[in-house]
Amino acid sequence: MFMVDRVADAINVIKTHEHVGREECVVDSTNLTKAILDVMKRESYVKGYEEFTEGKARKLRVQLSNKINDIGVIKPRHAVKANEIQGYEMQYIPSRDFGMLIISTSQGLLTNKEAKVKDIGGRLVAYVY
Repeated sequence: MFMVDRVADAINVIKTHEHVGREECVVDSTNLTKAILDVMKRESYVKGYEEFTEGKARKLRVQLSNKINDIGVIKPRHAVKANEIQGYEMQYIPSRDFGMLIISTSQGLLTNKEAKVKDIGGRLVAYVY
């Protein structure tokens, strides 16, 4: 059976289009992709997105802000406790106040800073800087 990781594909499209300086890109629409884009918009890594239908497929048109140096999914999605987040920050982002981890928690997707303030853990989804 052939498995597709739509989130990884979307992140790769965003990374590629940011690298060449494009202003927007189109990715497949999933609930997790929209939640990741909401976090990225909140942190000003993307300007916004809109959903549209292309045939039977739902797509997202993402307006890029050209502020991303690197972005990627974290596989496998490690389970982390609140006190372990700092170790993963050192592994995935280059500097303490530069970039963010996106963590799936019981309260939705949060950045590493938000998860530490709320003192909750979760599963690592992606990094952006």
